[in-house]
Amino acid sequence: MRKFCVKLGIFLVLFAVFINTPTITYAQQGIPAHAQWGKVAIKETHAKYPQAKILDYLHEGSEVIEDSTIEKFKLWLKQSDKEFGVHVRIEYETNTNKVVKIEFQETTP
Repeated sequence: MRKFCVKLGIFLVLFAVFINTPTITYAQQGIPAHAQWGKVAIKETHAKYPQAKILDYLHEGSEVIEDSTIEKFKLWLKQSDKEFGVHVRIEYETNTNKVVKIEFQETTP
C-alpha cells in the first residue's frame, strides 16, 4: 500500500507540473504578400524625399479594381525639424506585377 501511495504522489506531482507548464506554439512566419510593394514604397519615397529620414511605415490595405491592384501605405518621415506623413498608392497589374502608377500625398501631423 505504501508503494502505491508513493507512486500516486509522484504521479500527482508530475501531473500538476505538466498541467501548469505553458505550452509554446510557434506561429508560421511567412512573408506577407504586400512586402515587395512595401520595399517599392520605401524606395520611391526616398527618391522623392532624399533629405528625409523614413521613420516608420504602415500597410493600409489593398484594393482590387478589374485587372489592377492598389497597395496603400502610409510612411512617416522626418526632414530637419519637420515630421510628416506620406500616403503612397502603388497601382500594378495583378497578373504581371507591372507598376502602372505610384501616387504620393503628404499629410500633416
